[in-house]
Amino acid sequence: MNDKKLVTILTDEKMGQIVARIAHEILEKHQTVGDFILVGIYTRGVYLAERLAQAIQKIANVEVPIGRLDITFYRDDIAGMPGHPVVKSTDIPFDINEKDIVIVDDVLFTGRTIRAALDALMDYGRPRRIMLAVLIDRGHRELPIRADIVGKNLPTMRGESVRVHLAEVDGKDEVLIEKTKENNE
Repeated sequence: MNDKKLVTILTDEKMGQIVARIAHEILEKHQTVGDFILVGIYTRGVYLAERLAQAIQKIANVEVPIGRLDITFYRDDIAGMPGHPVVKSTDIPFDINEKDIVIVDDVLFTGRTIRAALDALMDYGRPRRIMLAVLIDRGHRELPIRADIVGKNLPTMRGESVRVHLAEVDGKDEVLIEKTKENNE
């Protein structure tokens, strides 16, 4: 029997600092302030994109458009998912052709979610450039995908789980690793 242990990696204060740093990095990578669009991947990527937009507003006094992307039907593992997938509404209410897009997600793991997001985004147009900003990069890539901006690199074992909790969804901000007893030995 595997005993599970939750280890706190980030608290709300540290997460706030990381979001502010990611916002600064996004601004540094774009020559013209406001010449980019944030697109969050449901669920937690959407809330992180909204937080980044608020931070950028505070830093540069510019409103950044935010899109919300559902990748459910672009996943390569949809046939193997138990039950019925929960489909959310993609909301990209602007033209993305020849725009710089920053895809935002909470955890980068195998790269398959980001591949699905790229496929979904291309159905809306052809951006000039696409960047990826993630709160956590935990490694274990199965596809040649990397983040342009990483809040925290968090090396993990394959059997561990990274849980990102955001106040908007979970009631509080924190990042946890679920370790099993066998991973700790």
